Amino acid sequence: MAISAVADVSEVESPALQDNSVDGVVDYKGRLVARSKFGGWRSAILIIGVEMTERFAFYGISSNLITYLTGPLAQSKASAAENVNTWMGVASLLPLLGAFIADSFLGRFRTILIAYVLYILGLGLLTLSAVLTSLSSSTFNNGVKITSCSPTLFEVILFFFSLYLVAVALGGHKPCLQAFGADQFDEQDVEECRARSSFFNWWYLGLCTGTMSALLIVTYIQDNVNWGIGFGIPCISVVVSLVVFLMGTRTYRYPIKGPKKNPFFRIGKVFANAARNWRTSSSTIRIEQESSHQSFQQFKFLNKALLAPVGSEEEGEICRINDVEEAKAVIKLIPIWVTYLAYAIVFAQSSTLFTEQGTTMDRSIWPGFDIPAASLQVFIGGSIIVFTPIYDRIFVPLARAVTGKPSGITMLQRIGAGMFISIISMVIAAIVEKKRLETAREFGLVDMPEATVPMSVWWLVPQYILLAFADVFAIVGLQEFFYDQVPNELKSAGLSLYLSVLGVGSLLSSFLISVIEKATSGEGKDGWFSNDLNRAHLDYFYWLLAGISTLGLVSYLCFAKSYVYN
Repeated sequence: MAISAVADVSEVESPALQDNSVDGVVDYKGRLVARSKFGGWRSAILIIGVEMTERFAFYGISSNLITYLTGPLAQSKASAAENVNTWMGVASLLPLLGAFIADSFLGRFRTILIAYVLYILGLGLLTLSAVLTSLSSSTFNNGVKITSCSPTLFEVILFFFSLYLVAVALGGHKPCLQAFGADQFDEQDVEECRARSSFFNWWYLGLCTGTMSALLIVTYIQDNVNWGIGFGIPCISVVVSLVVFLMGTRTYRYPIKGPKKNPFFRIGKVFANAARNWRTSSSTIRIEQESSHQSFQQFKFLNKALLAPVGSEEEGEICRINDVEEAKAVIKLIPIWVTYLAYAIVFAQSSTLFTEQGTTMDRSIWPGFDIPAASLQVFIGGSIIVFTPIYDRIFVPLARAVTGKPSGITMLQRIGAGMFISIISMVIAAIVEKKRLETAREFGLVDMPEATVPMSVWWLVPQYILLAFADVFAIVGLQEFFYDQVPNELKSAGLSLYLSVLGVGSLLSSFLISVIEKATSGEGKDGWFSNDLNRAHLDYFYWLLAGISTLGLVSYLCFAKSYVYN
């Protein structure tokens, strides 16, 4: 794909096209693009379809990963939960690196293509590792399996190498694809700006459609047919996703990198100059700059970057006012990012401890057919598919009529509502888990970890649905917030910040589980995360998360109240 400067093509374009063209973007040949022929929903819908197939692959692996670790790889429940949370955390933090590479050097389109190559390679190796483990872990006599052996060190290394190669691929794919989809709308056009806000809603709906499909199809195959096939299907799905993505090459809008220096270096220079000038009085900065920028009074220590660094005589060392404003836009996001971590820890439980709860309960739909525990996550995806159109087509217009805001409520209000709902989800989860433990004791199943507790798995549905309702508000709101509030040249980085907070939340969840397991177990005691869940106390952990989430919400409201939008 060739992208040339707009100046090179503007002379040969007709005046009519120039009047109808979109600023800051070109087509795949580097030419000006007509608003009616490129980008918009035409391209965005295709990109949402790409996300659906990719999420089908990702959740085909991640949603049942804890079952594979505790089954074929023979890990303890606590170790498996830690490994899943660590991998999810790394996979959500690597987008920071992928966004840096995309925004600074390669651009989003090329980064996505490279990520696809790594993604397909990682899933191919993951499938191979599952097949090798399946072949080597069992001994057969006359076609009947008689023993099951632990996997070899090579098989374990191959599995985790493949898994983390997928994480590296996600680092380039996740922030760039969504940002590239949002790039298809012109924020300077009123109609397209409103459409972009809806894009984030429909993006998440498409994401959840792919997720739900994986939970219904892939997890069943993994539990009842074969892990090799169960990992092979996601690999095929990613190949399909790449093909669909390439189909839109001729209709996409491709953002143009401006002539300015690398945005990360410009912002880094602001902090460096401000630090070098920390002894200098702010009063030396010209007062006219203060009157022309509303945010001048915020983070005033960064204003010192407008002065030549102490000991420097070069005029080029002075930062521009726009660079300082961009640095302030980034630093304003930090309190929101930090206070959102409580929600991110809760978010991590749906694919780990919620699943482990389900494995102990009655999962029969009809005689002879039990739904896989991981498939319970389908209630999250299904609920989001129901709630998202309601939010976009009913709630937003009603709220818009009351508030007069194009999006109905502000992005920060939306995030706060989701955080509140997540607290309710944890309270319900704790109550249901206490009921499950009481049922296990009542029927004498405390020391029978493999026995099915006579309590329907449908008891878990409310906590899944509430978490889905929270996601519609908090997750989608956070995506739009970080994309909208970062400088234009850092859109991929903005979405990587959203992903990184979920990643750090997963790592914090892993850390909490590790610390609590060590503190509550040992010397014959059963900890909160005992391998025998009938002796464990997941209910205590859920109450702890509800308390942490409450503190997080209170802190979030304090910072959100004083936040000034760009």
